[in-house]
Amino acid sequence: MSAIALILVVILAFAILWLAVLVIGLRRQMSAVPEEGGVLEALRQLDNEVARSSSIVADLGPRVEQLEATLPHALQHTAVINYDAYGDVSGNLSRSIALLDANGSGLVVTLLVGRDESRWFTKEVRDGRGSEQLSPEEQRAVSRAAGGTMPR
Repeated sequence: MSAIALILVVILAFAILWLAVLVIGLRRQMSAVPEEGGVLEALRQLDNEVARSSSIVADLGPRVEQLEATLPHALQHTAVINYDAYGDVSGNLSRSIALLDANGSGLVVTLLVGRDESRWFTKEVRDGRGSEQLSPEEQRAVSRAAGGTMPR
């Protein structure tokens, strides 16, 4: 009879071990369930958060449209051309700087550096063309800023 009792004790020990594993698994699953309000309350909160997010996204639509309308007029293309304007100063210290929007409009700022004097001035650019005659360096700056795609 002691062999039968030993077998029953072993079976009982395995049953207890198996039940302990099941309880641990249940506790893990239960930890995912909110303590206050239960599952339905958690789903309501999630639904409210989704509704708020949808409202925020809907409010962004007009703002994105406004940005898309404004963006072509923002400064998007730049280039700097260095050169020696007068031939009397080494180091190519003179500069022509093109600042253009998506339409190729903007301005060219030119700084001419000489040994005795420096001058700077600007010229307006519309659709890749200067409102005044552009110097070769200014035209190169405009063309480089536009990636070579602007009319000359």
